[in-house]
Amino acid sequence: MNPKTFLAVSAVIFLFIGILHLIRAILSWNAVIGNFELPLWFSYVLGLVALFLSYHGFKMVYSKSKF
Repeated sequence: MNPKTFLAVSAVIFLFIGILHLIRAILSWNAVIGNFELPLWFSYVLGLVALFLSYHGFKMVYSKSKF
């Protein structure tokens, strides 16, 4: 797998995860892991981080430089 393909796949995965986290936060869905309930603010933070990583992944995929 070449680096551009890897970046594109990673960017799509981070985009999907970011959108799901923001949907969870906006619709106030509960997320429970074991006995711990994940706070809604955590999904806002994780959603924005995942979207940030996705943005930079796509930016690197479509850049003209080689790496």
